[in-house]
Amino acid sequence: MQAWQVHRNGEPREVMTLADTARPEPGPGQVRLKVRAADVNFPDALLCRGQYQVRPPLPFTPGVEICGETEDGRRVLATTALPHGGFAEYALADEARLLPAPDALDDAEAAALHIGYQTGWFGLHRRAHLQAGETLLVHAAAGGVGSAAVQLGKAAGARVIGVVGGPDKARVAGELGCDLVIDRRETDLVAAVKEATGGKGADVVYDPVGGDAYTKSAKCVAFEGRIIVVGFASGTIPAPALNHALVKNYSILGLHWGLYAVKDPASIGACHAALTELAAKGAVKPLVSGRVPLAEAADAVQRVADGTTTGRLVVLPEGVAA
Repeated sequence: MQAWQVHRNGEPREVMTLADTARPEPGPGQVRLKVRAADVNFPDALLCRGQYQVRPPLPFTPGVEICGETEDGRRVLATTALPHGGFAEYALADEARLLPAPDALDDAEAAALHIGYQTGWFGLHRRAHLQAGETLLVHAAAGGVGSAAVQLGKAAGARVIGVVGGPDKARVAGELGCDLVIDRRETDLVAAVKEATGGKGADVVYDPVGGDAYTKSAKCVAFEGRIIVVGFASGTIPAPALNHALVKNYSILGLHWGLYAVKDPASIGACHAALTELAAKGAVKPLVSGRVPLAEAADAVQRVADGTTTGRLVVLPEGVAA
């Protein structure tokens, strides 16, 4: 089979190599899946750079989530068992963690429903307890993680303010359903949020960016607001001023989705059932901005690493890019 392999750490475009390899052999509790679609995630770039919390042995195949097909023909979603990731014709996954792919979504959309939407659902509902009528501020609203949070926020009945960088991403955020879009390059974020909320601020902040995004969020979060720390795509991990959280009465909530699979596995299935229902109603539909053949996977990962994409890029090992 064909598979992308990383033999040394560095930028994805420089270290990912397409090679002919043997199909991976499942270990205990694992299953081999034919890859129908592999979603590109920022963690794939971090894996290539050697900066992710998990460091698989070299060489490894990146691609942390897929829509795959079992040997008996079932269409499933899976997080892959590294080092045998999804940017290949076949990947490995833990059989106990397979989820049925929603009928309402095609392969590319289904692959993109998994980690990003589960992260959004757990963040907004289990951690922040977002309520209908509240104001949700989403950073990187046109990106893969942010776009999921925008759709989930709207589905929950929240008023959504999307923060983006540049006019193209602003257009995408508007099309996703944001009630207000703020281009951080052109507008004072803190002033705009306070103006839009009558001085109150955002009830919930969804932050996959970190750095300056977090700093500004703390300046415009509401009384008893909640800031959900999802990731640090900016490359800068902020150092929260806890005295500030004390005097303004807001909460800082960490969210590591992978822990739910370890600490509360049943919650993953319940979340997937909720997302499948939302997809069936048309309330959520992953924004797939590009479908690329396997041969272009390294370039796709690099584009996500560089922050130039909107929505999700999805690799189709069958080679049909639409």
